[in-house]
Amino acid sequence: MAPSLRRWRSAPAIALILGALAIGVAMVAGRSDLLVALLEPPVPVGWVLGTAAAVLGVWLLLRSSEQVGSSREPVQLVRAIRLLFLAVAAFAAAAGWFVGSAVPIVAALVIAGVDVLETTFFLMVTTRR
Repeated sequence: MAPSLRRWRSAPAIALILGALAIGVAMVAGRSDLLVALLEPPVPVGWVLGTAAAVLGVWLLLRSSEQVGSSREPVQLVRAIRLLFLAVAAFAAAAGWFVGSAVPIVAALVIAGVDVLETTFFLMVTTRR
């Protein structure tokens, strides 16, 4: 099997692992104080992280709209939906850092994790057809 084909076949597995990892981190963060430094940093650091997350959200939103406008194939539309939900997750994280609350950041991890898991399944189904 060609190296590029092997890499393509392992991509869904990697995406599934990353999605499950994001949900796992959200569960751990919601039950312990281990991630307080990242979830509720000092105000200046929170503003920097919030700004970076907001910029990432805008970039993901623009990429999503670009993909919707450029193709009508099911695979491209599923990828555009993935980018759209990742943008929502980035905006939720930005809101959490701007407000100084860990709850929206944990919600962002759950949004991103569930999105990656479900769109990976959708991509696996659409590429099989």
